[in-house]
Amino acid sequence: MSGVVRAPLWEPLSGSRLILLTIALPLATFMQVVDTTIANVAVQTISGNLGASYSQGTWIITSYSVANAIILPLSGRLAQRIGEKRLFLWSTGLFALASMACGLAQDLTSLVLFRIVQGAVGGPMIPLAQSLLMNNYPREKQVMALALWSMTISVAPVFGPIMGGYISDNYHWSWIFFINVPIGAVVVFMASQVLAGRETKIVHPNFSAISFGLLAIGVGAFQMTLDRGKDLDWFNSPTIRIMAAIAIVGLFLLLVWEKNNPKALIDLTLFKFRNYTVGLTLISLGMMLYLGTVVLIPLLLQTRYGYTATWAGLATAPIGILPVIMLPLIGHYAKYIDMRYVISSGFAVIAMTMTMRTGFAPGMDIKYVLIPQFIQGIGLACFFVPITSLAFIGMDPTKIAGASGLYNCSRTLFSAIGTSTFTTLWERREAIHHVRLTSQIDPLNPTFRENLDSLMTLGLSQEQALGYIERQITNQGFIIAANEIFQLCAYSFLFMIVLVWLAKPTKN
Repeated sequence: MSGVVRAPLWEPLSGSRLILLTIALPLATFMQVVDTTIANVAVQTISGNLGASYSQGTWIITSYSVANAIILPLSGRLAQRIGEKRLFLWSTGLFALASMACGLAQDLTSLVLFRIVQGAVGGPMIPLAQSLLMNNYPREKQVMALALWSMTISVAPVFGPIMGGYISDNYHWSWIFFINVPIGAVVVFMASQVLAGRETKIVHPNFSAISFGLLAIGVGAFQMTLDRGKDLDWFNSPTIRIMAAIAIVGLFLLLVWEKNNPKALIDLTLFKFRNYTVGLTLISLGMMLYLGTVVLIPLLLQTRYGYTATWAGLATAPIGILPVIMLPLIGHYAKYIDMRYVISSGFAVIAMTMTMRTGFAPGMDIKYVLIPQFIQGIGLACFFVPITSLAFIGMDPTKIAGASGLYNCSRTLFSAIGTSTFTTLWERREAIHHVRLTSQIDPLNPTFRENLDSLMTLGLSQEQALGYIERQITNQGFIIAANEIFQLCAYSFLFMIVLVWLAKPTKN
């Protein structure tokens, strides 16, 4: 794929209209991405308030992610039928209304239903925000547009748990959803003004109901497998085995059907562009690893170090500082730089910070959390924007919406894979370490006897002292397991540097 920037569909915007567009579209992206993580830390609060169990409450997350994942690949075809601007405005407005309905829900069934609607109508927002930005920016600043859009993708997963934790700790949970209403209204107003008269050509592409049915079944079953697997003990559960089988068969049949179908729902010709294929692979694997640790670190801090949800979120927040500074610079100088070097440097920095985290230990100071998080911001800035630039710059503008839908669907699904895999691996590795550490509890072991006696001299009974030692072993097991996962991520990011160089140069 050529690195030459294609001409936009219209004359580029300038001045105040371009500024307003630059605020509105990334703001919509931020709102939608935040909603994928903001409810995670509040599930227990919400389910308790609605009289449901925690396992039932997890459907608040599952219902949203399944609906969102199914609709994302449809974004391109829907945009052709409705128009990119019109679909974006409808999607954003309906997302705000669905958010209000979620906040007003009086029972879990209603909330889950409204979350399905919210995830479905919000699906096109991200790919269309990306497409509209690129097609309304001057040619020489399209990478800057991607930088601004990608910045919201990179920092929103961090801010979601912070906002969710703070609202849960201090206000009614419904405000997790109500905050979308004014934001959505502002975005719709601003975008409708600056994009007046800039609608894409409307066509009526035909796609078969079979294509959509296979997509919904395959992607929906896959997302359900990921979301419910941990609670149901993965493949030990008949339900998970059935869902996984449905997902594999559904997605396989979809690919076979789409390959020879003149009414294809997914444009498989996109994979003829080498840089798009490499970029999609890199963003999928990278998000799997990155978001897996985004979830793991606050969980580790809350369960093993006693942080509140708010403080766990604040401890991870420094990762968003450097990208805000660096992304505009990367966007400005992108036309002079081969993005392959930038991406490789970013992966190397992320691998280094993952290695720094392998030194986590009981009782560690908060600086050992803050420093790697801050430095990793460098890697994050060299991650999202350059990969997106690698994948999309030079693509036919009429294909961007569809390509972005597939790109973001893959990003979403692999993010879910990372979250599910990391939390499960963390617990299973802890169980292994727990057995190993417990084996050292032997009344004949002088070290054990010395520690037990020391605790009993502090006034603890023998049972209390043994209970304290057991808790410490559990904490150490989880910390060691987390360190192993961080080391695995470090090796994985180093391996991904090799994949970067399968792409063609991007320097003009």
